[in-house]
Amino acid sequence: MTEALELGRFLPYRLSVTAECISRVFAERYESRFGLSIPEWRVMAVLGEAGERPTQAVIEATEMDRVKVSRAVTRLVDKGLVARRTAPEDLRSQLLTLTRKGQALYRQIVPLARALQAELTQGLTPAEMALLDRMLAGLHARARGLAAG
Repeated sequence: MTEALELGRFLPYRLSVTAECISRVFAERYESRFGLSIPEWRVMAVLGEAGERPTQAVIEATEMDRVKVSRAVTRLVDKGLVARRTAPEDLRSQLLTLTRKGQALYRQIVPLARALQAELTQGLTPAEMALLDRMLAGLHARARGLAAG
């Protein structure tokens, strides 16, 4: 018989549970206050950081599936936070950008998101933060490589 898998020591499980817990904390703090779901905030965060982007670039940056991004974009457009237009070079592609209202909301949320990050990492030293950053980047790159091939 195969030895049981200890979930508490299984890295994919631990990362998933940790990410879900952090997302719940974020949602509890900001969903009711700003009326944004986590997928909507992720789309806004990409557009706030990068400016106008094609939908495909937002999908790639968030690593959410196309349907989830499409639904989030539709809700953001309905709320007047995101504008979309057809890309002139590819009529099948849409370009997304934050509206003025979306930019104003983004500017309100960013300091709160940074404060949450500071709370989460409060007990870590700068060296531990740098190590965690490198480790997460390495794991992400390896996971993307595994997913691609």
